[in-house]
Amino acid sequence: MERRDFIRTVAAGVGAAAVSGLPAEAQVSAPNAVPQPGSVTAAIGQHPDMKYRALGRTGEAVSLVGLGGYHLAKPGGMTNDEAIRVVHAGLDAGINFCDNCWDYNDGESEVRLGRALAMQGYRHRTFLMTKIDGRTAKAAMGQIETSLTRLQTDHLDLLQFHEIIRPDDPGRVFAAGGALEAVLRAREQGKLRYIGFTGHKSPAIHASMFETADAHDFHFDTVQMPLNVMDAHYDSFEKTVVPMAVARGTAIIGMKAFGDNYILKSGVMPPIQMLQYPMNLPISIQVTGIDGMDILHQALEAVRTFQPLTPDARAALLARSEQVAMTGKTEQYKTTLHFDGTNHNPQWLTEA
Repeated sequence: MERRDFIRTVAAGVGAAAVSGLPAEAQVSAPNAVPQPGSVTAAIGQHPDMKYRALGRTGEAVSLVGLGGYHLAKPGGMTNDEAIRVVHAGLDAGINFCDNCWDYNDGESEVRLGRALAMQGYRHRTFLMTKIDGRTAKAAMGQIETSLTRLQTDHLDLLQFHEIIRPDDPGRVFAAGGALEAVLRAREQGKLRYIGFTGHKSPAIHASMFETADAHDFHFDTVQMPLNVMDAHYDSFEKTVVPMAVARGTAIIGMKAFGDNYILKSGVMPPIQMLQYPMNLPISIQVTGIDGMDILHQALEAVRTFQPLTPDARAALLARSEQVAMTGKTEQYKTTLHFDGTNHNPQWLTEA
């Protein structure tokens, strides 16, 4: 069963159910504040039904849910026109954060997003992020230029180092002639504004990336990681990396609430509860793959009905996922090579 079909089937019996917890209260955070669960940041001109949070120390306000890039061109999924309609509908509903990557679907995800943003001034309403795989300065700069062309823009709001999943990745990024040199040069040239990193494999490798940055007196604006009801129990990013990011004022971007479809198929709770769980953490954005209008509406409903969990409600929710989570089988991005695009295509790390 396809991911979207599974969500639709399960959600049909759930309606607009939200996690139980404290009533949500709108709190306006200072621009440099670390976002707290339930807090929002004032965002002029944004949709009244969307919640916004501070993006770390950047002073930016971003929508609590972000539009994932991979599903815009996932094989067997939406057509080009359908993807453009989904992007426009999401932005019209108040989503202002768009995720993407240089390598998603051989670049077609960036191409489709670029087409959508080039229409009717949508680019000016969007905080645009993409990722690169290059570990050398030459490879990184080539990928940045390619992404800018595909996305039909002269700058990225956020550029992230993708798939920091190997123990030697931090050293390679920060080495002389490494990718950071190109990214800093691109920032000086006005081709990007903020810098972050992502990964899905190991909290220890994320920790090493932070420690390597500290040793070079460098501050990451953002960090992206899997945050979901299973991660809390198994080799946990939530327990290891979230506190490190908060201590540094680095904005946290959550992903993989459904673990592709492995977490979803566990059936431990309805999809909306799965999507709302990481919203209770000090994240700025939860990125989610959206491959149809029904899935978009579900994500918007998750934001609209979100309320912070009480400690007791959170414990009860995690108790429902504990036994399944302990094996790691629902988090295959941690335990297998299936999600490791740069493992299957190592040339991406070095080719221009």
